[in-house]
Amino acid sequence: MKKILLATTLIAASTGYAAAEVAVSGSARMGVVMHNDALGNSTDLQFSSRVRVKFTMTGETDGGLTFGAEVRNDQAGNGNTKNGDSTVYLSGAFGKVTMGDTGNAADALVGQVSGVGYTGLTDLNEIGFLGRDNTGVYYEYAAGAITFGIGAGQTVDNDTVLTNDDFISAAVKYSTDAYTVALGYEKNDGDKQISLLGSATFSGATLKLKLADRDTLPDMMYALSVDYAISGATVTAFYTDQQAINTYGIGASYDLGGGASVSGGIARSTGADTIAELGITMSF
Repeated sequence: MKKILLATTLIAASTGYAAAEVAVSGSARMGVVMHNDALGNSTDLQFSSRVRVKFTMTGETDGGLTFGAEVRNDQAGNGNTKNGDSTVYLSGAFGKVTMGDTGNAADALVGQVSGVGYTGLTDLNEIGFLGRDNTGVYYEYAAGAITFGIGAGQTVDNDTVLTNDDFISAAVKYSTDAYTVALGYEKNDGDKQISLLGSATFSGATLKLKLADRDTLPDMMYALSVDYAISGATVTAFYTDQQAINTYGIGASYDLGGGASVSGGIARSTGADTIAELGITMSF
């Protein structure tokens, strides 16, 4: 998101102190979503909209360390232990340490294949990661084209009850302008998962392939997507195989300029409704 909506700079009176900055950015979306059952009957047609505001705070110490925090207006954290959608970080030559709604190195560096729709169509393109962090910690260090990350945190049941399960993760990513390869490992007391994602871009097309091997079912999963960009538009298709559940989707988006895009898509999952949507996304 563009960080040009508002910027406030606080400068200390004494010379030699670095400046701190607070920037405000945002995003919004609006459109319609439709569900069809297996027979093609329309079961639900609804309007769907959302708006978010993000505050980004940055500063620098006299010794050159960078510090900062980010928070979204929809959830700013609760009791300093459950930081939904908010992070605090410190970075320098040693790397970057982040606390809050973070802690999964595989999520940060491996990621997912591309999805479709202006809301993401319930993220049917994604292969899930393990764990649910209750104020996690994440360390990242970049050296040239290689980035390393490790994370840790505690998992919770029903988003409220802290369990005794410790969540740890590690990942490495190699990235160039033409291709990217990333490998991640996650573990909690009840499960483990290894994930691998590779992507390559050529002649306007970007191909992504993700493999994931989990100890529990479904144990072996994969996902594939292709994005093709032409004249301000991007056409995307994806397919995921999670053994008992297979999902596929196709969609397109067009850049209207000024931070606005029109986007739509259709997706279907085994044993579930077909979902289609069309809307506009905005960034500020």
